[in-house]
Amino acid sequence: MTTTAPGAPAILCEDLVRVFVTEGVEVQALQGLNLRVDAGELVAVVGASGSGKSTLLTILSGLDRPTAGTAVVSGTNLVTMGAAERRRYQRDVVGFVWQQTSRNLLPYLTAAENVAVPLVVSGARGRAERAAELLDVMGVADCRDRLPAQMSGGQQQRVAIATAVAAAPRVLLADEPTGELDESTSQDVLEAMRHVNATLGVTTLIVTHDPTVSEHVHRTVQIRDGRTSTEVLRRTERGEDGVERLHAEEFAVLDKVGRLQLPREVVERLDLRDRVRLGLEPDHVRVSRHDHVPGTDDVPGAEDDGGAR
Repeated sequence: MTTTAPGAPAILCEDLVRVFVTEGVEVQALQGLNLRVDAGELVAVVGASGSGKSTLLTILSGLDRPTAGTAVVSGTNLVTMGAAERRRYQRDVVGFVWQQTSRNLLPYLTAAENVAVPLVVSGARGRAERAAELLDVMGVADCRDRLPAQMSGGQQQRVAIATAVAAAPRVLLADEPTGELDESTSQDVLEAMRHVNATLGVTTLIVTHDPTVSEHVHRTVQIRDGRTSTEVLRRTERGEDGVERLHAEEFAVLDKVGRLQLPREVVERLDLRDRVRLGLEPDHVRVSRHDHVPGTDDVPGAEDDGGAR
């Protein structure tokens, strides 16, 4: 098993393609997707149903192979690895938290016993102590002797997070971790994921359609039509009044050949379709409707001419 070189990304996907063939019909779930997640980052990948985010997760988890392109996680090439390396990868490199609690926890084991299972598989010592520590970190120490059926949905997911990171994986993957929870409980689980990311330093990728997840991460990547389309970066700044405020800025993702996807709301608001007019300015590129006449945006009253900067 290879390891990540210093400064190398924890997750790197380049020109990732996944094509499914059903009854002779090809469906391109991923169409040249590019994604980089640095070590220690907490990133949310969002997108509508059918955008390709679930396909991306199954590839990163080692459950599927891409049709073309590159996918490397913590130094492991997911395209070329064999069956034995795949088992080691899923055991040692990545941890999983799935939407369905039945997929995360064994129903006949207590919380502490569930957390200890990955430690038994890896042959680690001090399993009871490690399980107790992680349950405490997740705020569910009082559930250590309870079966999953004796816990709430939020408690089950926090125990699932503790189980997923028990063997100290380098990357934690979460598939719709709040999909079966109410809003209040979802907030608690997302805060728990942010806490474990900050406390243990494990690189964390959350795949979801839940827009509230964005409030708990500093970087959100949107997938649309099998490609990364936009990213939102958030940072905390202290104003002159001494109050800290969260600032968010949206970016379009530019791939290696110069393609980008404009946000859908921009396209709709400016009625961009078929083809657009490009104009190179000293410090930016102007995008406007093909019927837009250059220079008219300098005329008073022409603010709504369809130009986009």
